[in-house]
This record gives sequence, structure tokens and C-alpha cells, in this order.
Amino acid sequence: MADKKVAKPLVLDVDGTFLRTDMLFECFWAGMGKDPIGTLKASFAHFRAPARLKAELAEIAQLRTDLLPVEEEVLDLARAAQAEGREVILASASHEPLVKQLAADHDLSERVFASDGVVNLKGKHKAAALVEAFGESGFDYGGNAPVDRAVWDHAEGALVVGDEASARAMEDKGKSVTRVTGGWRMKDVMKSFRPHQWVKNVLLLVPMIAAHAFDAGTLVAAVLGIIAFSAAASSIYLVNDLLDLEADRLHVKKCKRPFAAGTVPIQVGMASFFVLAAIALGVAASLSWAFLGVVAFYMALSLAYSLKLKRLRWVDIAMLASLYTLRVVAGAAATGIYVSGYLLVFIFPVFLALGCVKRLTELTLATSDERLPGRGYGRPDRPDLLNVAGIGVVAALVSFFLYSFTEQALGLYKTQWLIWVAELPLAWWMIRMVRLGWYGKQDYDPIVFAMKDKRGIGLMLITIAIMFYAAGLWQEWFGM
Repeated sequence: MADKKVAKPLVLDVDGTFLRTDMLFECFWAGMGKDPIGTLKASFAHFRAPARLKAELAEIAQLRTDLLPVEEEVLDLARAAQAEGREVILASASHEPLVKQLAADHDLSERVFASDGVVNLKGKHKAAALVEAFGESGFDYGGNAPVDRAVWDHAEGALVVGDEASARAMEDKGKSVTRVTGGWRMKDVMKSFRPHQWVKNVLLLVPMIAAHAFDAGTLVAAVLGIIAFSAAASSIYLVNDLLDLEADRLHVKKCKRPFAAGTVPIQVGMASFFVLAAIALGVAASLSWAFLGVVAFYMALSLAYSLKLKRLRWVDIAMLASLYTLRVVAGAAATGIYVSGYLLVFIFPVFLALGCVKRLTELTLATSDERLPGRGYGRPDRPDLLNVAGIGVVAALVSFFLYSFTEQALGLYKTQWLIWVAELPLAWWMIRMVRLGWYGKQDYDPIVFAMKDKRGIGLMLITIAIMFYAAGLWQEWFGM
């Protein structure tokens, strides 16, 4: 801003301007994580009274404003204004105590303008309050949305974040405009879907592979099932990230996730959830009612996990194993293939072990002995997690061995003893995964790690090759 304006305060909107997020939605999701019933009650009761709603949600959420992502370019402009001796003031429609807390976090003026539980300080209400305090054109104002035009009309200079149409409109009125790019990118929205996690849904192919059903119709149904499950999983990942904002911001790597870092607005994440959920349920319904039921149950169970169960020690690991096992059940429902109980009894302990590996890895890579943010585990739990992982490995291998004596196995596999041989590379793979988790030498998600681990992939391919040879498939396909 020009020198003649040095004495005038710089007033900054908070949501979407000073912050790369919105405190109302931050409070909503923090409240959903702490008291979902109370949060939903407050939201429905005060939907038409935004000032009251913000006050109620702020009380439930107890938001840590020091962790909220800041628009760095706006913060730099604020620091430059302070260096010139100007007062930098926050003016927001968010609840007043939160705005005061945020101002203190960043050493801004103690004087703030905000909603008080009665008046929602937005648009013309904010403009009137600022004109009363500083006079017409007695301040510069930074905002990010068309609603801020009511304030810019009474300000001398306009700092516009991301709203190019408003920037041009203010220039047409003769205002001095400073632009900050702001905004979000579709690339970051796609990142929030965690597409790298979709690889887990190859588990839907397990029933098809186990039954040796490789016809085109079965394959198409399985692929459609994978698409539906990927959309369903991504919709839940969005909810999980929104519920975990505070924990993610305290995490050495997860702090870079789109919502935690503020690169994607929470509102966009909420809209994306509904779109992905609709795709998942729509595709599932096109396959079969049974598959639709599995997908709906998976989504409900995943929501319960995100809201509460993931914070309960040991329960969270059992839930992780159940969610992975459901993918195998989903593959059977999508393709109409019968799944042996032994297969499920084998799959569950495998993923119980991998759930322990996930927590072992997090604890090994943690920078302190404190409990993991949003989880119930600390480093003293590592030996117990290792023991449970070992139990999972043994249970899986015993189930695999017992399966070889079932009528289904004897009908599918011509050479029974080769099934026992196939257990050797399988056991090596599982023990190796547990060992790598114990030493913190893999990704935070063991399934994603397994899909990139060349040695592990080799062991699994050897296992599958032996099983196929035992079934006589190599001979049938290649005359071997």
C-alpha cells in the first residue's frame, strides 16, 4: 500500500483470506470427532442462526487455532504492514473468542471484529462495524469472496485473495487492489481421494483367483466392483481426513494432506464425499443387491471407524482387519462366486497382522514417546503389537494348511503337497512384513508398501505360481 496510507489499519478477513480454511467448518468437523451427536444437534437446531451456530460449535470443538493453515502471502503482507507501524486487525464472521485466539497466535492486534453469538458479522454488518470504528475509507481491507464487496466499497485499499471478479470490480470503482492468488487445484482434490490406496481393492479379485474363474464376465464384474469400492473408500478417506485435521497437523507427514495443509477447502471435500458416495452406490446397485449391501455396510463401518473406533486400542486393529476382509466378501458378491469360510479365516488374521504392522511402523517412526495423535498407542505398546502380529501370522498359516484338506481345495488342486510348499514363500512374506514394521522400514500403510515392494511382490508371485501349478493351470494354459 502507498505511504500515505501508513497510519490506516489493515483489516483482514479470516476464513479464506488470512487462513487457508474456514473456522466454521473446522469447528464442525472437530466437533464431529469429539461429540458427533451434540454437533449434529447444534447444526440442525441453529442452521438458520449462523452466529448462534458458530458459538455452539466453537464450544464443542475447542479448536486449536495455532494449528490452522495460514495464507503465507497474506501473512507476509501483514508483517510488512506491522513493520510500517500499522495496526493489523482480524475481522471475521467466525466466533469472537476464536478470532481473538487466532490474533494472539500470530501477534496481531488485540482488537478484533467478529460474530458474538447474536450478530453474524458478515457483509454489510462487517462494513458498518468497520466504518463506525475507522470512518469511511479509513482502513484497507483484505477479503476473498463476493460478499466482501460490501466492505471493500467502504475501504480505501482492497487486498483480494483468489476472487478475480471482485478484484476487477474494485478496480473499476477506482480502488487500489492488491491481488493474492489463493484458490485450490483439482490436482490437490484428486490427491485427497488417495488414489494410491485404490490398489488395496485388488483384494476383490481374490475370490475370482481362488475359484480359478477367469472368464470375461466374471472379470468385468470384478473390475466394476473395484471401481465402486474405490469410490466408496475415497469418500470415507475424505471424511477420515476431515475428522483428523488436528491429529494430521501434528503428524510429521500427514500435515501435508490437502485439508490439513489448507490446499483444498473443507467445503470442496464435503461436496466430493457426496459425489463419490453416489458413484459407489450407483455402480454397486448396477451389479447386484448383495454387492450394494456389502458396499453400504463397508461405508457405514468405515464411518464408525473414523468417528470413534479408530481411537480405541486393539479395537482399531480388529476393525482394520475387518475392513480388508470385507473387500474379499465384496469381490464374491460382485462376481457371484462362493467364498470358502477357510478363505475368510485365512484372510482376517493376515490383515490383523498387517494392522499391527501399521501401528508398529507409526510408533517406530514417531519422534517422541507420547501416544500417537488420535490413536491410543505409545511406544511401550510395541512388544504387544509384535505379539499380536505373530499370532496373526501363525493363525493365517494354520488356516491355509487346514484349507488344503477341504473338499473345495481337493477339487481345485490336483497336487495337494504343492499347496504346502506354497506356504513357505507366503510365510516368508508375512514374517518379512512384520520385521520391516518393527524396524520402521516401510510405508505408514503396509498394503500400499506391499504393492511397491519388489521383493515382497516376488514372494507373492512365487506363491501364486506354485498354487496355479498345483491346480494344473499352467499345464492347461501353456501345455507345461
